[in-house]
Amino acid sequence: MELVIGMTAISVAILIGAGAVGIGVGMGLLGGRFLEGAARQPELTPMLRTQMFIVVALLDAVGMIGVGIALFFAFANPFIPQLQNALGG
Repeated sequence: MELVIGMTAISVAILIGAGAVGIGVGMGLLGGRFLEGAARQPELTPMLRTQMFIVVALLDAVGMIGVGIALFFAFANPFIPQLQNALGG
């Protein structure tokens, strides 16, 4: 039982950490490309900014979904009842 809870805690930490690193890298690349595009064609900056904010919102949504799944596993672990049934308890 303790092994399942411990492994779930490690999995939750990896899920949140990997999601944060991925979002950080994605936003860094996106910001750099936005600045390159704005420097090359300043007249397109408003359109590029709008598209950049849409993509940033989607990146944040993916991160929040990952956090939601991690919190689900942390507080409503579906593996514990399965383990209890398998052990006959």
